[in-house]
Amino acid sequence: MEEIIILHTNDLHSHFEKWPRIRRYLLTEKDRLEELGKTVITLDLGDFSDRVHPLTEATDGKANTVLMNQVHYDLVTIGNNEGIGNSHEQLNRLYDEANFNVLLANVKAAGGSQFPSWASPSQIMTSKDGTKIGFMALTAPFPLTYNPNGWDVFEVDEVLPGLLKDLSSRSDVLVLMSHLGIEEETRIAQTYPEIDVILGSHTHHLFVDGMLVGTTLLAAAGKFGRYVGKVTLELDNHQLVDKKASVQVTKELPEYREDLDEIDGYLAEGQRLLHAQVVGQLPRELSADPRVPNGLLDFALKAIAHYGQVDAAILNSGLFLETLKAGRVTKDDLHRCLPHPMHLVKVTLTGEDLTSLVAELRREKDALRDFPIVGMGFRGKIFGELRSLGLSWEDRSQPIRWQGLPLEKRQHYSFVTVDHLMFIPFFPTIREKGQIEMLFPDFLRHVIGDYLEEYYPCH
Repeated sequence: MEEIIILHTNDLHSHFEKWPRIRRYLLTEKDRLEELGKTVITLDLGDFSDRVHPLTEATDGKANTVLMNQVHYDLVTIGNNEGIGNSHEQLNRLYDEANFNVLLANVKAAGGSQFPSWASPSQIMTSKDGTKIGFMALTAPFPLTYNPNGWDVFEVDEVLPGLLKDLSSRSDVLVLMSHLGIEEETRIAQTYPEIDVILGSHTHHLFVDGMLVGTTLLAAAGKFGRYVGKVTLELDNHQLVDKKASVQVTKELPEYREDLDEIDGYLAEGQRLLHAQVVGQLPRELSADPRVPNGLLDFALKAIAHYGQVDAAILNSGLFLETLKAGRVTKDDLHRCLPHPMHLVKVTLTGEDLTSLVAELRREKDALRDFPIVGMGFRGKIFGELRSLGLSWEDRSQPIRWQGLPLEKRQHYSFVTVDHLMFIPFFPTIREKGQIEMLFPDFLRHVIGDYLEEYYPCH
C-alpha cells in the first residue's frame, strides 16, 4: 500500500499573525511524513494575498510570494484577491521570484489564446512509488471585473471537460484545486465524478472531516489561516482504494516568543514602506465623521466623480475608518483610512430606474447606518451614512433632483460608486437595471490619493 499526503492552505488573506505557526507545521509535518516514506505535496488554493495588510499593499503582493517560498509549496493557484486585486501588470510580476508552480486553467490574456507566462493549466506529479497525480486549477470567473483588467476568464464547463480528457489518460488520480466556492465545487463533483478530490476555497467553508459527494472527496480548510487541510490518499498498485480529509487547528499549534516579533515586523515594514510615499499636503483636516461639513466623505465624492468623468457620485461613510489630518498625507495614511480592496464602477440608469434606486436608498438608509458589513471587499465595521454628489434625494418631501433639475423618465444619468454597492443585496436596481462600467485598475484609496496629489501637491 502507498500513501500520498496533500497538505493544503487557502484564503489566508494576508493574516500573517497565523503564518509562523502554519509555516512550522507545513515544514515539520512534511519532513515527518517523508521520513515515513510517504509522498507529500503542499498546495495553496488562492487568496493568500489581501491588500488589507500594509506589507501586501506596499509590495504589490510580492512579500506574500516570499513567504510562500519559505514552505516550498509545490503548486498554487490564484483567488480573486490576486486576480483582480492587482493590475494586469502587477499580476504578471507577482510570481517572478516564486519557487513553486502556479496552476490556472480558466484565465488568459484578453484577446489571446495563450495562458499567462506565469501559469499552466495543469500538472502531473509523480509519487515516490510512481503514481501519477493529475492536478488542475480553476478560479472564480468574474468577467465583469477580469475583462476590464485585461484578462479573459472562462466558465468551469468551458474548460474542465478538456482538462479531464487530457489528464485522465495520463493520471492515476485526479485532483481539482478550486477557488470557486462550495456551491460550484459540489456541482462539479456531481457533474464530473471522475475527479477524485476537490480541494475547495473562496467561500471560506470548512470540512473538518471532508465531505463525499458521490465518489468525490471535497476538502476545505476555512479562512484566515485558522486551519491547515490534509488529504490522505491510499493506493494499491497505483489504484486509489481510500481517501480521507482532516484539518489541523492552527491555534492548537505551538507559538513562540519570536513569532510575535516576526508578526509585528511584517506590519511595521509595510507601514514604513507606505509612510515613505507622500501623496499630498492637506491645508486642513478632512474628518471621517459624516456629520462634519466638507469632510473626507465630501472630498471622496468629488474625487471619484472626477475619476469617472461624471458629475455625480454615491458613497457610504463606513468606508472611511480614520480622519486625514492637516499636513503631509502618505500612502500609509490612506491605507489606514481605506484598507478595502474596492474598485469603482460607473453606473448608468434611466430616470425611471434612478427613481427606483432612490426608493431603495431611502428605504435602507436608516437600517444600514449602524449595520455591520462583512465581506464583498469591505474591511470596516459598519455601513454608515449614505451620501451623494449631484443627486438630491434625502428630503422625501421634495422631488428627486439631478444637478438641481427634476429627473426625466427616459433620460440616462451616470454616477460613480464603489463596486461594493453593486455586490451587496440592498440596492438591486444597480446590478439589475444599470449599465455597469468597471473602472480599473485603481482602488478607491488610490483614486482619492491621486485627486489629493493633484489638488494639494507637496511643495
